[in-house]
Amino acid sequence: MQPTDVTKNQFQIRHNDTVGRYAVADSDLKSGDEVFSETPFAIGPKSDGPPVCLGCHTPVDCSTLCSSCKWPVCGELCEIVSTHKEAECIVFTKAKVKFQGWASPCLQYECIMPLRVLLAMLRNHDRWNFELKMMESHDSIRRTQEIWKFNQINIVNYLRGPCKLSNFTDELIHKVCGILECNAFEARAKCGYSIRCLYPKLAILSHNCVSNTVHTISSDNFTVTIRTSTDVCRGEELFSSYTYALWPTLVRNEFLLESKYFQCKCERCSDPTEMGTHMSSLKCSDKCDGVLKCTSPLERGNWVCSLCTNCKTYTEVKTLFTAIQTEIEQNLNGEELLTKYETTLHPNNAYFVIIKSSLLQLYRLQKQYDKAAQFAKDVLQVVNVIQPGCTRIRGMTLYELFLSTISSDTINLKHKVDEALGALRECVTILQLESDITNEGIIGKQANRQLEQLEHNYTDVIEGKCNVYSILS
Repeated sequence: MQPTDVTKNQFQIRHNDTVGRYAVADSDLKSGDEVFSETPFAIGPKSDGPPVCLGCHTPVDCSTLCSSCKWPVCGELCEIVSTHKEAECIVFTKAKVKFQGWASPCLQYECIMPLRVLLAMLRNHDRWNFELKMMESHDSIRRTQEIWKFNQINIVNYLRGPCKLSNFTDELIHKVCGILECNAFEARAKCGYSIRCLYPKLAILSHNCVSNTVHTISSDNFTVTIRTSTDVCRGEELFSSYTYALWPTLVRNEFLLESKYFQCKCERCSDPTEMGTHMSSLKCSDKCDGVLKCTSPLERGNWVCSLCTNCKTYTEVKTLFTAIQTEIEQNLNGEELLTKYETTLHPNNAYFVIIKSSLLQLYRLQKQYDKAAQFAKDVLQVVNVIQPGCTRIRGMTLYELFLSTISSDTINLKHKVDEALGALRECVTILQLESDITNEGIIGKQANRQLEQLEHNYTDVIEGKCNVYSILS
C-alpha cells in the first residue's frame, strides 16, 4: 500500500545512474501551479542550537521541565504536544535519562531529531520503505569526516547506551543522521525560531542554482506546499535549491560541498558570468575598466581581468568574500559597505545585491524614494535571472519598487503611475500564493487591496485629484 501523505501529485519519479532519483512534471504547468503538498515525516530542533522547549521549540532557560521525562518544556500545554509526548518523552521516561545540557549549544539535544525520525519509522514503516529508505545519506563520504565521530559519540552511543535503544543499529542511526544532514529543510516554528523538517518527496527534487519551484512551509502543521516558479513543460525536470540564491558561485559551492557532499554543475555555476549577472565578478582597478571573472568556476580557477593581465587567486577571492559576508552578518552600515567596496566589486556582485536589498525599506522610510526605486530595479535585474517567476524575493522587491515609485514627487505623471501599477500587479500575482500567516502573505493581501483602490481611482491619481497616501493607508 502506497503512503498517502501527498495531497496533490503533478510529478513523476524517475531514476538514472548519475543523479539517482529525480522528479519531472507529469503535465504542462504554469508559473504558480501547485505541484504537491506534503506532511513532514518528522520535525525537531536544529543541530548545534540552544535548549528549546520540546513541545513548541521556543528557546528556554530550562527552569521548567516535563513532569514525565524531566526535559525542558514551556509548561503543561507543551509537555502534552504529541511531537514530544509520543516520541522522546516515552524513551527518556522509560530509560530514566536525565537532562543535563544547559549549555548552548546543547549536545544532549543532538539526539532529538534523529530519535524522532527513528520512532516515526516504527510508526510509519510503509512510508519509511517507500520514501526515506532510498534517500541519500552519503555515508561513505561522511565516514571519513569529523561529523561521523561526533555523531557516534553524541547520538549513536547516547541512543544505544543511556537511552537503551539497542534495537536500532549503529548503521541505521548513522544513516538517519546523514539523511537529516543532506535532506532536512529549515522551517519556522510559531515562536519564529528555526527548526528542521524532513520531507521525503521534496527531497527527491534535484538541486539547481536556478530552480523552477518554490516551497512554502506552514507554521501551523508544517505542511510544505511546492509550486512552480516558472512555466514547466511535461517531462521537464523539477528543481529546488538547497542553498541561498543570492550567494556567489564560490560560496554556494563551498556550502554544498561541506553540507550536502556534492558540487553543483548547473548552467549558472558553470558560467564565469553567472548567466550574465556577474554576481561573482570583481572590478579590476581604477586604471582599468576590465572585469575580473573566474576562468573555471568548477575547478576553483583564478579571477582574470578581461582587459589586462591582472589576476586574483581563488584563495584571495574567497578571503575577500568571507570578509564581506562577515561584515554583512555583523550588521555593519550598508551604505558604508557599498562605498567601501565600490572599486572592488562589480556593480552586480552578489554582495551588492544583498546590501541593496536590505536598504530598500530604510531608504523608502527615509523618503529617499528615487534611490530606493533604483536599488529595487538593480536587485530585480539580477533576481529576474537567478530567481525568475513567482519567487518571494521578486514579490517583495516589486512591492518595495511600487511603494517607492508611487510615493515619488512625480507620481502624477501617467508613466510613473503605470510603472507603479505594473510592479504592484506582478507583486500581487506572486504574493497571493503565500500563506495568510506569513509576512509575504500578509503583504500580498495588503498589496491586493491597494491595487483595487489604485485601479478604481486611476484617473483621479494621474490628474492629481486624489491623495495617493489615503489609498496606501
